[in-house]
Amino acid sequence: MGVTIYHNPRCGKSRDTLTLLRGRGIEPAIVEYLSAPPDAKRLKQLLKLLGLGPRDLMRKGEAVYKDKKLADPKLDDAGLIAAMVANPILIERPIVVVKDAKGERAALGRPPENVLKIL
Repeated sequence: MGVTIYHNPRCGKSRDTLTLLRGRGIEPAIVEYLSAPPDAKRLKQLLKLLGLGPRDLMRKGEAVYKDKKLADPKLDDAGLIAAMVANPILIERPIVVVKDAKGERAALGRPPENVLKIL
């Protein structure tokens, strides 16, 4: 089983999720997504795995969300995804992905215990 966490070390929920994984003997691959953001293709895959639309995965309290007027309902999914790729601070975190014989599954670690359902 391979486990990856899209992680922001400055985020408490992200740190708690990483601690939870490690407490279960899992050392995940860590992607510090602020410095190595997923591209649009991977972000679309993550959204599909999470069962979310782009707006559902956006941090609406970030200044860039307001500055770029991303609340505009006329913006389509491609525009929202492009905004997240260009401004990864907009991506809600942490995202944990498990890949094994059953395929690939993902969960948002808010709260951290959410990831237990995919382990």
